[in-house]
Amino acid sequence: MSGLPTTLLIAPDGMLGTAWRKLLEARGIPYRTAALPEFDITDPNAIAKFVTPEIGVVINCCAYTKVDGAEESEAVATLVNGTGVGYLAEACKQAEALLVHYSTDYVFNGNGAEPYKVDAPIEPCNAYGRSKAEGEKEIRDHDCEYLILRTSWLYAPWANNFVRTIAKLAKEKESLKVVNDQRGRPTSAEHLAATSLKLIEEGARGTLHVTDGGECTWYDFATVIAKHANPACKVEPCGSDHYPRPAVRPAYSVLDLGPTEAIVGKMPSWQDNLGLVLDRISGFARSTG
Repeated sequence: MSGLPTTLLIAPDGMLGTAWRKLLEARGIPYRTAALPEFDITDPNAIAKFVTPEIGVVINCCAYTKVDGAEESEAVATLVNGTGVGYLAEACKQAEALLVHYSTDYVFNGNGAEPYKVDAPIEPCNAYGRSKAEGEKEIRDHDCEYLILRTSWLYAPWANNFVRTIAKLAKEKESLKVVNDQRGRPTSAEHLAATSLKLIEEGARGTLHVTDGGECTWYDFATVIAKHANPACKVEPCGSDHYPRPAVRPAYSVLDLGPTEAIVGKMPSWQDNLGLVLDRISGFARSTG
């Protein structure tokens, strides 16, 4: 049983929310959930019904995550990822609750050559990044107690994500082309939730980065996934121009983990975390096949 106060988990059914829900239940931490349609992050009155004085920690897994969609719907993305987060920050301030919020590597320009420090200049490369940067600013401006955790390349045994997509395609196709000119750090949703909890328990505050350890390109990542799913499938590297997208993707978005590792220890490698997830995806496939 953890000593954490009652926790409010926002968006408990998404990829990260599911990881958090499983973790809270495993640790015996008392929690409540908030989800649409009753909870609407763009409505301060709806937020007030959930962020009440007995809530000590608010975990915000709610976000507009359609990176390409944000190019055409930036106002909507900013309402959810920016303005709404400000409403939530104000509610947490009034309730004296800790707000744990997730941001992204896309708040940086993607032109770097070494891991982005926590205090690196905020220069989003696309509309989604701008909306998430606005959310960070809203939290700081409202001066609530907060922990902003930037992450990247999120995956899990469930929900729609790169790992599950590549594993499926590798079983269906003889070969795949995957971009090899974008470098970053994958992040297991379960690792992200578990590390977030450790940081909360250690009293961490401010802005930190949480990902798996190591770095790779999407091609490197896909190669390991495909080898596990179907070694006969050949993965070939290509440039980003092979898959034109509405939103610019950063060429380099490796996040610096130094301050986080100083608090909770070294992050496990992406290969190790990925292996655990791939084994479970294979298990799910066998049990439902």
